[in-house]
Amino acid sequence: MPRSVDEYVALHPQWGAELLKLRKVLASTGLDETVKWGAPCYTLDGKNIVGIAAFRDYVGLWFHQGALLTDPDGVLLNAQEGKTKALRQWRFAGEREIKIARVKAYVKEAIENQRAGRSIKPDRNQPIVVPPELEAALGRRARTRKAFESLSKGKQREYAEHIASAKREATRQSRLEKIVPMIEAGIGLHDKYRSC
Repeated sequence: MPRSVDEYVALHPQWGAELLKLRKVLASTGLDETVKWGAPCYTLDGKNIVGIAAFRDYVGLWFHQGALLTDPDGVLLNAQEGKTKALRQWRFAGEREIKIARVKAYVKEAIENQRAGRSIKPDRNQPIVVPPELEAALGRRARTRKAFESLSKGKQREYAEHIASAKREATRQSRLEKIVPMIEAGIGLHDKYRSC
């Protein structure tokens, strides 16, 4: 996992020019540069504003409270419809698509929203829907059920969604085999990323 933005760029040479151009734009905004979740992230007073991520077909800017942006160019996407309320992504398939003035305008609005205290809070009171495969695994072993119930609601939800999101039965079973020891150890599915 990269520890710096330079390391991140080096891991994605096919997108080097685009990543460096976006980095330069974001560095000019006064935001603090860091690496979170293994990717460049730009913060204001410790709050996440925008991140950069390289994928196979594009480079994306992730606005952590992007749903609050006016989006006059209509470029922001909800990459996980039905899952994310606030996060929005702007995709670039090449360096020429990155218009510096437009990117700065979006980032400036995101900074203004943060300074004004505007944010979309996650709904933490939604019930956890445990898929049948996980429910069966919890029913077979009291130790596993007890460990699962002692996890925070957020960690329980992560495990439930991890199993439910698998399309194939074989994948659900494979995921179950991997997570049962983690549950019993009291480890959350994404704990390894929390200290990033």
